[in-house]
Amino acid sequence: MSTPGGTAKKTNRIGLEVMQYRGGKTTLCAGCGHNAITERLVETFWEMGVQPWDVAKVSGIGCSSKTPAYFLGLSHGFNGVHGRAPAIATGALLANHNLIGVVVTGDGDTVSIGLGQFMHMLRRNVPLIYIIENNGVYGLTKGQFSATADVGSKLKTGVVNDMPPIDVCLAGVELGATFVARSFSGDKRQLQAILKAALSHKGLSVIDVISPCTTFNDHEGSTKSYGYMRDHEEALHDIDFVPAYDDISVEYEEGTTREVEMHDGSRLLLRKLARDYDPTVRFAAIELLNRPQKPGEVLTGILYIDNDAPTLIDRLQLGDAPLGTLPVDKVRPSREALERVMEELR
Repeated sequence: MSTPGGTAKKTNRIGLEVMQYRGGKTTLCAGCGHNAITERLVETFWEMGVQPWDVAKVSGIGCSSKTPAYFLGLSHGFNGVHGRAPAIATGALLANHNLIGVVVTGDGDTVSIGLGQFMHMLRRNVPLIYIIENNGVYGLTKGQFSATADVGSKLKTGVVNDMPPIDVCLAGVELGATFVARSFSGDKRQLQAILKAALSHKGLSVIDVISPCTTFNDHEGSTKSYGYMRDHEEALHDIDFVPAYDDISVEYEEGTTREVEMHDGSRLLLRKLARDYDPTVRFAAIELLNRPQKPGEVLTGILYIDNDAPTLIDRLQLGDAPLGTLPVDKVRPSREALERVMEELR
């Protein structure tokens, strides 16, 4: 494809331009970390060559839940009620498991009003990507602490939080998610590698992204500000991702890199930094997340991955054809069958 002036436009492996992966213009505050996450999502789906119309985006209520409007404008989308995105996404994927499910939510939407929905989604291992844009405050209601705010963090008003936080990554590992990661919206390279790996994973991917709120939680005393994360982020490993369609020879020293093969044949490369850590061991992930870190340290990277656990689709033994495409006579009992059932219950 070329412009009127003759300059060729850059396209991906399925012939689409990056503009076809964008959505509407953001209405979030300037500098909001959520906008950086949107950019990474646009780049990830474009570079991986995903057909936008194969994606179903779901969200709840909150600043974060506006994000799906800003990427993949050609995809399916549903903005649900507060905290109910997991149930809506589960229903959509049961109706058509050929769709790529993406839920974009926030810390309030997930672990306050939506905590029950979140827990059941975890134990079912619903095959979708669940992104938590975590800023530690309720941005739509003037910046009160959310349930992920750290003990000792301070609001702009000077109020100090004395309640312990809920760790969404720890909940994910303990209750059934098969891909769990934490990143920072300002760490472009790491976040994009994590998103690509999640896109290649067959199971529930929970990604907690520290995403500073420039209006209510980007000041001194906040533990989810840009400055705090730049000073305290501690990466578990250096992450590289090699797509299945891109046969690249990666050079690394023996014993310093762990390679994980994804379901589609892609390769996830985790280069060891300061720690000798194996993300495929569930109890190691739980121990790591429970262990006291250095003062203020925020661990980022891929915390846990299990490529062998059955998903909800596997457990229900759904056929190849999506339920939503089956004819009525296949999904609804006949009148005679219903009459037999009623007779048996008399």
